[in-house]
Amino acid sequence: MPETPPKASLRRPAGNLPPLSLHIPEPRYRPGDTPDFGDIEVPAVDATPRPGEATKPDAMRELCYGLVRVLDFDGVAKGPWNPKLSPERLRMMLRTMMLVRAFDDRMFRAQRQGKTSFYMKCTGEEATSVASTMAIDRSDMCFPSYRQQGILITRDYPLIQMMNQIYSNRGDHLMGRQLPIMYSAPEYGFFSVSGNLATQYPQAVGWAMASASKGDSRIATVWCGEGSSAEGDFHSALTFATVYNAPVIFNVVNNQWAISSFSGFAGSERTTFAARAVGYGIAGLRVDGNDPLAVYAATQWAADRARTNNGPTLIEHFTYRSEGHSTSDDPNAYRPADEATAWPFGDPIARLAQHLELLGEWDADRHQAQAKDLEGIVKTTQKQSEKLGILGHGMHQPFETMFQDVFEEMPWHLKEQCDQMLAEREAKFGPDWKPE
Repeated sequence: MPETPPKASLRRPAGNLPPLSLHIPEPRYRPGDTPDFGDIEVPAVDATPRPGEATKPDAMRELCYGLVRVLDFDGVAKGPWNPKLSPERLRMMLRTMMLVRAFDDRMFRAQRQGKTSFYMKCTGEEATSVASTMAIDRSDMCFPSYRQQGILITRDYPLIQMMNQIYSNRGDHLMGRQLPIMYSAPEYGFFSVSGNLATQYPQAVGWAMASASKGDSRIATVWCGEGSSAEGDFHSALTFATVYNAPVIFNVVNNQWAISSFSGFAGSERTTFAARAVGYGIAGLRVDGNDPLAVYAATQWAADRARTNNGPTLIEHFTYRSEGHSTSDDPNAYRPADEATAWPFGDPIARLAQHLELLGEWDADRHQAQAKDLEGIVKTTQKQSEKLGILGHGMHQPFETMFQDVFEEMPWHLKEQCDQMLAEREAKFGPDWKPE
């Protein structure tokens, strides 16, 4: 019987190799540190080429690593991406961003006064929703995350409806079933906000595929934060979009911070978020998110591309979240207090106002008057909304509505639970009790 040869070892000898280890991302600056963004590369305004909308993705990869800019830091618009908007259009953009900020400030104060349980501001990021929305068609469908209130305000959605939803009061058409700020306005091309991160991404692709299947001309555009780009739904959506050439724009708002964790946990230490487009073979653009004209130009380019069957585009908006993640967050606990002021790309409202002043179409007095006027509009609307109820002023919706509008026909066991609940309420408060 032949001798069985000894089995070769499946492991290479370790020799002098060091033990394996993991890299744990850590922000460069913590509370008490002096932030320094001097290492961020800021290309010249005219350094980034503008390819044709039908350009193949592999022929424009460098745009995933550069930065689309239009406004320089002196307020001058130039370069191949300059959308050359009329002064009237620029003033409308400025007014809308200022209205978003006035709305944010008033609702943040309302939360601190105990009138609502929750709010999220978008301070410093207004351009990523307002300029984007202005660059697409009114009939296109938007799939927002929770920080794109600028879409609704750009599309003239009534402010009082937004406030009623935030207060979950008698005027809330969602009847108090959604967390404050999770609006739903399909009639305004605004899909319901979901608290589950990135779920809107595959929904947007599905909507875009349906639009294409019907031979329609409408496209979809969707937003998420850079942290959400690590979710599985994000990658499933990009896979479907590239396979079927779906007419959709993917916006990744890279504001540097999720709640208490920085962008490094989503991969920013390795490459840009726009570079994720490369792996899927779709077009990618990296844009100065604090430059409203650059955001407008990039979105318009991507919309034209999608609408002419040239495929999806991923746009990274490189920006900074000036405020906390939400009213439940204290950013002073995890980042330097002056980090926002150290951000090298400035404030989008100030930059657009500066540009208009250079054109001779704006001045400090008009800016101050408009800010005061918008604050007045928001304040008056708030008073109207608060007459319909605020947090802590009792029930604003009938009890039984919590069982309604989920099933077309309510199942028997839910009917039974609803009847039991109403009977217990009547036994406790009497037959004439009504919600406030």
